[in-house]
Amino acid sequence: MSVFTKVDTEQLAAFLTRFDCGELVEHRGIAAGIENTNYFVTTTGGRYVLTLFENHGADELPFFLDLMAYLAEHDIPTAHPVPTRDGAYLTELNGKPAALVQRLTGASLDHPDPAACAAIGHTLARFHRVSTDFPEYRAPDRDLAWAETVARQLHEKASDDELALLDDELAFQRGQSRADLPRGAIHADLFRDNALFDHGELTGIIDLYYACTDALAYDLAVTLNDWCVDERGQSRPAERDALLAGYLAERPLSRAEQAAWPGLLRAAALRFWVSRMQDQYFPRAAEMTYIKDPTPFRRILEAHRAAGDRTRTWIESNQPDEANR
Repeated sequence: MSVFTKVDTEQLAAFLTRFDCGELVEHRGIAAGIENTNYFVTTTGGRYVLTLFENHGADELPFFLDLMAYLAEHDIPTAHPVPTRDGAYLTELNGKPAALVQRLTGASLDHPDPAACAAIGHTLARFHRVSTDFPEYRAPDRDLAWAETVARQLHEKASDDELALLDDELAFQRGQSRADLPRGAIHADLFRDNALFDHGELTGIIDLYYACTDALAYDLAVTLNDWCVDERGQSRPAERDALLAGYLAERPLSRAEQAAWPGLLRAAALRFWVSRMQDQYFPRAAEMTYIKDPTPFRRILEAHRAAGDRTRTWIESNQPDEANR
């Protein structure tokens, strides 16, 4: 959420006349994140987040915005897009596709405790139960084919040990399949900075602009890898057990999902290690930038590789008994 495209006060005031949201009071850029331009916007009618999409074409964006609206209308705490006076969620500003969404209350947690992890696990499971009926489809844009493409680019820049690990993990992932796993619309990026809490209550899941149609258990692995792992890539058992218990109480995993779990944890770590290496070695220009260190996800990947099939017990030990009958 860096500022790649600057929006001045006069431009924004004119833009807001397309909405029934009051007059502009103030706006400021959001520096965290790396994909889109985001501003906090306050008007006489409320508080919003303005997003200018830097990497998605206008044809891709209805999926994200429709999913956000769908989830919000099914009692999942997501930011509902604000329609224009003509009823459209998607518009344009400074030559970029743009959307205005509700700004939710609360703040992200740098160090979530088990109670927060239980809340995110439970809400993610509810998200997945609802999202299986979402009628639109979007293929993942950070899949294995993408990782292999980036890996070829990284051969120009990355170290020998990084490349050895990367090539070996890609070879392993080619042998994994998600074809038989339950699928639906997933968040695909539900890190701690994409969840908001207010006085201990989960108030929002934000930034759904990596959302796609994929295996639900993969989304759980993505979330666990951020919420329940320390800086050395090692599991934090209390947080891990709380998140899994919260999730499994709402949506138990199938036997196929349990069997796939170790590989999904590795795939989720690989995805973010590769994307952060890409940002590190091939940075993009921006007015404000925030490039994240790839090292933690390398450590997480290495820990999952070392654990092997033992990671399956993370699910089995928390799975409701009746789900395995």
